Amino acid sequence: MDEITASQIAALKLRRQKPLVICDVDEVVLHFVRGFEAFLEEHGMWIDPQSYKFEGNVRHRATGEVVGNDELFGLLNTFFSECIGELEAIDGAAETLDRLATECEIVMLTNLPHEYYDARRKNLLRHGMPYPLVTNRGPKGPAVRAMAAARGEPCVLVDDYTDFLESARHHHPATALVHFLHDPRFAMHARPVRSDHVRVSEWQGAERAIRNALETASSPVSKRDERMPSERKE
Repeated sequence: MDEITASQIAALKLRRQKPLVICDVDEVVLHFVRGFEAFLEEHGMWIDPQSYKFEGNVRHRATGEVVGNDELFGLLNTFFSECIGELEAIDGAAETLDRLATECEIVMLTNLPHEYYDARRKNLLRHGMPYPLVTNRGPKGPAVRAMAAARGEPCVLVDDYTDFLESARHHHPATALVHFLHDPRFAMHARPVRSDHVRVSEWQGAERAIRNALETASSPVSKRDERMPSERKE
């Protein structure tokens, strides 16, 4: 976790008596892929998802040839600069988070270059998601631990990327994991999370999973078992 992320977390004013929901942004509450596809279309390219990544899956429409990684990363940088503040909201995200916000603390944790913080913040505000925002680089576990470890309240992470969910579980085992895979073209290629989690594809299911996780974690009788499912003894 770098200094900017740490300083953003230190500045959060979270109430300790409320559960914490940490929510990813791209492909969880905002349509990153849809926005990037529209951008690529303007440049004569398209996405042919054969794996859970952009590398090797972006092609020139005229020839069908794969776009090389150097060109792809240049396109992504341009997309961030020109379009990152204009992404559309995923159906149900704002409404669900608004309901949860009456009883939970919500923080948006996004892996995004820090210089795009303001553009992302304005985009979220425009879609009715006025929650604290933390920009991160690399694994998300350290940031999740920094926000959750000292609270003593239930914590849930909603994210689309397997590695980030597993990083959160490694650094803060009590965090409940919700694997949100909205785009079926990429969902079919997503590696399963190697620990206890719930997989959903839309916000109705995500809300149910979040509430179930918080209820389980808060129960004085049935506290969350932090071991892997395969290690549990019935």
